[in-house]
Amino acid sequence: MRLYLFVIEARGLPEHGGGGFYARAKVGKQRARTRAVDAAEAAAAWNKEFVFAVAGGEAVEVGVARRREGGGGRREVVGRAKLLVPAAAIGRKTTVQPTWFTLQPKHRRRKGAAAAADCGKILLTFSLYGENNDNTVIHSSPCSSSRSDTDIEFDRPTYWEHSSSNSGLVDSPRSCAMERSSLENSDRSTQANSNSNSGDDLTEPSAATAKGTSDTEPMAPDASFEEAMEIMKSRSIPDMPEDLSGGVMFDHTYLVESKNLNFLLFGPDSQFSKELRELQGTTDYEEQPWTWKSKDPPCLTRTCQYTKDATKFVKAVKTIEEQTYLKSDGKDFVIMTRVRTPEVPFGNCFEVALLYKIIHYPGSSSGEEMSRLTLSYNVEFLQSTMMKSMIEGSVRNELKENFETYAEILSRHVKMVDFAGMDKEQLLETLQTDHQSDIRLAYKYFCNFTAISTVIMAFYVLVHILLSRPGPLIGLEFNGLDLPDTFGELITSGILVLQLERLLSMIYHFVEARVQRGSDHGVKANGDGWLLTVALLEATSLPPVSCGSVDPYVVFSCNGITRTSSVQLQTHAPQWNEIMEFDAMEEPPATLDVELFNFDGPFDLAISLGHAEINFLKHTSAELADIWVPLEGKLAQTCQSRLHLRIFLENTKGPETSMREYLSKMEKEVGKKLHVQSPHRNSTFQKLFGLPHEEFLIADYACSLKRKFPLQGRLFLSARVVGFYVNLFGHKTKFFFLWEDVEEIQVLPPSFTTVGTPSLLFILKSGRGLDAKNGAKSQDKEGRLKFQFHSFASFGKANRTIIGLWKTKSSAIEQRAKLEEDQDDENYVDLNDVQSVLTIGDVPLSKEYILEMPIDVDLLMGVLDGGELETKTMSRVGCLDYAVTPWEHARPGVLERHASYKFNRYMSIFGGEVVSTQLKLPCDDGDGDGWTIYDVMTLHNVPFGDYFRVHLMHNIRSVESEAPSSQCEILVGIQWLKSSKFQKRIARNICEKLAHRAKEVLDAAGKEIASSMSG
Repeated sequence: MRLYLFVIEARGLPEHGGGGFYARAKVGKQRARTRAVDAAEAAAAWNKEFVFAVAGGEAVEVGVARRREGGGGRREVVGRAKLLVPAAAIGRKTTVQPTWFTLQPKHRRRKGAAAAADCGKILLTFSLYGENNDNTVIHSSPCSSSRSDTDIEFDRPTYWEHSSSNSGLVDSPRSCAMERSSLENSDRSTQANSNSNSGDDLTEPSAATAKGTSDTEPMAPDASFEEAMEIMKSRSIPDMPEDLSGGVMFDHTYLVESKNLNFLLFGPDSQFSKELRELQGTTDYEEQPWTWKSKDPPCLTRTCQYTKDATKFVKAVKTIEEQTYLKSDGKDFVIMTRVRTPEVPFGNCFEVALLYKIIHYPGSSSGEEMSRLTLSYNVEFLQSTMMKSMIEGSVRNELKENFETYAEILSRHVKMVDFAGMDKEQLLETLQTDHQSDIRLAYKYFCNFTAISTVIMAFYVLVHILLSRPGPLIGLEFNGLDLPDTFGELITSGILVLQLERLLSMIYHFVEARVQRGSDHGVKANGDGWLLTVALLEATSLPPVSCGSVDPYVVFSCNGITRTSSVQLQTHAPQWNEIMEFDAMEEPPATLDVELFNFDGPFDLAISLGHAEINFLKHTSAELADIWVPLEGKLAQTCQSRLHLRIFLENTKGPETSMREYLSKMEKEVGKKLHVQSPHRNSTFQKLFGLPHEEFLIADYACSLKRKFPLQGRLFLSARVVGFYVNLFGHKTKFFFLWEDVEEIQVLPPSFTTVGTPSLLFILKSGRGLDAKNGAKSQDKEGRLKFQFHSFASFGKANRTIIGLWKTKSSAIEQRAKLEEDQDDENYVDLNDVQSVLTIGDVPLSKEYILEMPIDVDLLMGVLDGGELETKTMSRVGCLDYAVTPWEHARPGVLERHASYKFNRYMSIFGGEVVSTQLKLPCDDGDGDGWTIYDVMTLHNVPFGDYFRVHLMHNIRSVESEAPSSQCEILVGIQWLKSSKFQKRIARNICEKLAHRAKEVLDAAGKEIASSMSG
């Protein structure tokens, strides 16, 4: 027989001692317990169901215990109650209505009800099913408790009404009334027997049962699942819940309306569920109807029970799923499912939470509706256990296998969106048209406390002014000047002014944000070859930053070329919907680097919110067409930040033409003929390493991989990867790494360990190629992997090909970066522009520093003569690769030169390059004892670098004193070439950083001059 025991709640529990309360049940050798909950007003609610296999006449012991504070696994038994299980007839069922049982102390030293009452009382009910009883167990609530979400299961085989429009079962008022009548006339002999065998246990009927109330909200007699979904529209939560912390296990888009997909997956008697159970071997399936649970807001819930098929390692186990609708607004649906498997090892220690999200997508260009189904999971532990990591790994593997079958069955009913088969223009067209209106954006931006309180306060003050009459002039007031008469008026005026200033600033930022777009958005690609298009849609769960608001932007890098998105204001879930295109590349790119920054000026230490690397060789075109990229980094991984991208990589020349052009170019570098491999050989190579179809094989060589023991295999070379494969008596070893990850290739002389043959040593860059670590010979202290290959049949031939491929790949990236620099050089201002700006004085300069140094002017100006002293000084202040041209006469009395250098990472997190045009002329004070240096700097590879030019001016004069000394004034100004909403922030950041850097240059120059003079 089966005993269903329901532990509902306990009251009157002792309040001293602290710690959470939990209930325990024991039948023979079978034990079970609930989770620990904190007691509120000496009461605790569990609403937990236990199932035991029993024989007639057995005793059930139910107790309440408390986990003591301070840990250590210590517990304290509060009290316990015993009840005798009656014998049930075959094919029949016995039910005991909810009853309060008084908890007795574990060791009673004195008698009397007063002593027993100190332990509290517990509300229990149970149902006993005899053999061959096939009645369905469903949720209902025969009593109201201190908790509003109490759900108790009762058998109601005859009091359910079938809807004519749907096969689902719903509660009706008539069935609830009949059920209450049935409960009142239930088996009284069973209850009497239980009471007579409980010793001194004091029982009393539940007050809630006497009243006949229920927390299950009744529905119309003929209500259906569709009607319940309509009711949920007004009761669901407005926001979309975040994914669970375990990660996203399932993420696919289907050509079906979200409402129909929801009914297919969670509707009553779903055909999809039946096919899934048949394929997975699920038996004893019991599906209860959807019922209302009285929460805030009310929601639909149901429970499903089934037995999972046995596997090689685990026997068939019973599984219980509780499904609850969190959101249902007609377009988006969110369902929380909690799965319990109490019969598996440590099954009472954890439960698995699954979050299904069905999100409506805008219709495609063909007019078909699309829905995105995502599923995230988390393992929630009810108590601590040493097997936590093993349980999490097992759950993850089990879910992965189950949802592979889930996707297969679902694809039979609805069509999955094939992004690879869809045209790129179609996908980008839906992206470009999916923009929110300005009114909706303004509503989201200004719907906050600052804006609303400012408007209300300003309106209130305005109405007060209109209703009040002018008063007499008092104090220091006169006609036209009305001063505050009290401190309250003064404080109110100050608060109103500050709020209005903040509101006007918000309006200004909003208008500028709507007008300004990112510099790389919408720029069309040029040339023929490999075209890369990246569509940046959105980001989710961005981490907070210490400086306040998050202003995120994204930087993409591929083959030395960078593209930058626009900056989004004050949001942790930005929406970009921007498209960035990279110019055509002769060779297919291997990776795309993505980094998310928080903007706070080009020279501040920009905070990296997360980064990721997308490897084109590990993703199919269908996956790249709609991909969520998890960001790495401490901040991003803590918040589980993700970027939503659509990436398209296409070859405008065609695969055959690109292959022949690449081989012909490589023949000149290698110095020998390279033959086109057969389609079958290319296909075998692609399948062996799981590479995309555009990757073609160039050459392959038989060789040995040197590790502890040499492995004789085959080395494969393609345009983007180096791969090795060996199959030794069924033990396979294969790996590959990218050409662009190779830092150095060394030719090692013959040795005894290489069987007297020369070898090639591949040294990868630090932290790169970790997927191929299983084939590495060693790893140095800097984290660089080393791969050694030897015993080539023709070492000279293999060496020329490998070195040629590596040099070609390395030089291609450098050439692309140089090409971008050359294109940026076209935007440089020439000398005439510089002179016109300096002559007319259009750029206002602000004085930042004034320094006096005990150094003669001529010695100080020696720092700017291009010699060794200038090089040392600039290197000390963080200028890398510093190079200058000699001073030349530009016009009478004016000298000109050009300088170029890079910032170190301390100066700017982006690195950045500076190209500077400098003019030197005597001071205009007339005495000729000093110089003025004008410096116009153009910044590259920093955000918004093409929006402005930086103007620096040094006025170096001699100062009359006993010892030779000089005075230097440093002035800084910004010339804006484009408008930006960040002008104030950028100007403040540049003036502070560059003026401080100029001061450091002079200080370093003084130290260098002093050391040279003392030496």
